[in-house]
This record gives sequence, C-alpha cells and structure tokens, in this order.
Amino acid sequence: MSAAFIRPYRPADRDRIAHICLLTAAGGGDATGVYSDDSLMPEVFALPYVDYAPDLAFIVDDGTGRAAGYVIGVADTADFIDWWKREWGPGFAARHPVAGPPTAAKPRFTEADLLRAGRDPARMRIAELAAYPAHLHIDLLPELQGQGFGRRLIDTLRAALAERGVPAVHLGMDPANTAARAFYDRLGFHELPSSRPDAPLLGIGTTD
Repeated sequence: MSAAFIRPYRPADRDRIAHICLLTAAGGGDATGVYSDDSLMPEVFALPYVDYAPDLAFIVDDGTGRAAGYVIGVADTADFIDWWKREWGPGFAARHPVAGPPTAAKPRFTEADLLRAGRDPARMRIAELAAYPAHLHIDLLPELQGQGFGRRLIDTLRAALAERGVPAVHLGMDPANTAARAFYDRLGFHELPSSRPDAPLLGIGTTD
C-alpha cells in the first residue's frame, strides 16, 4: 500500500470530508446517530468551508486517493460570515427547518444548538478577529493520528495563510476533547482573551 501524504483538496473529496467530520465530531469520536440527521455536523463545521475556500483545504490522502483527514480554513472570517448569510444560510435553514426527534445520545451540544449555529454565522465574530482574522477546523481518522499528520496539516495551512499576508489564525474546540487540546498546546496555540472553559478559543501566528 502506498504511503499517506498531504495534498490539496479536490471537489471529489467533498463527500469524504463530510464523512470524516461526522466520524470525529463527538469529542474526537464517532458522532453517527448522535443527532437525528447525520448531515448536520458536516453542514455546519465542514462543507461550508470547502465550498467557500477550497484552496485553503488540505487532505491527508491514505495513498489510494481516499481522504483520511483534513484541515480546512478561511483567511477572512468576517467575509466568510457575510458569505454564509448570503449563500449558505438560506439553504441550510430550508434543509433543516426544525430539530428532529431526540436520540438516545443526549449530547451536551444539542440538535437545537447545532441548528442555531448553522443559522447564526455571526457566532464566528470573535472579539480578537482583527488580530486573528483566519480560522480553521482539523480532523483526522484514528488510524492516522500520532503520525505527525496533524502538525503537518496545520503547518501547511499556516504557510498558505502567511503567503496571503494573514498574520494569525484561531480555532474553537470541544472542551471534552482533551487529546486535541494537548495537541494544540504542543503546536504552540495559546488561549485568546475571550476563551472560556466551556468554549475554548485558541490562536497562533501564521509564521514562527
């Protein structure tokens, strides 16, 4: 089998991105069946990004052409918010008009919360946006974790943002995902002033 490697996103990866998002959305674990509709998580935290900024999406290819991890981001969060309101939000609201029946999972981040997130891109307008205008999401399937791909994906995106003159990037994360927090700390991410224990917000410069 060929070795895994990082490459730019291709449109054919879109469905796979959605699937990876779902498989890693429950504190880093599988969120299949957690909500009434498995398309919800990807439609809020993955697919808008590859539609808006496909050139800032990078894939870990498992060596067969199949994506097994990704980093996705936007260089200008304020512009992304405007795009979301105009291009993504109306379709999302039409596809998901109301929360579905509760599942046995009883997630802390409820389906109603998820619907609100999909309809309210202004939630991304953090207080530190002027200094940290870009933001990202990163997900890796378990078989690729611990092999350095996470760091390489982040570095690839940071370099792409730096080429555009973007000074810094931020991310929000699930506080339950302690392994992810340890990973971000090792990479040099730091808490931003508006970070909260229940909603950690981390940032890093795009250059060392």
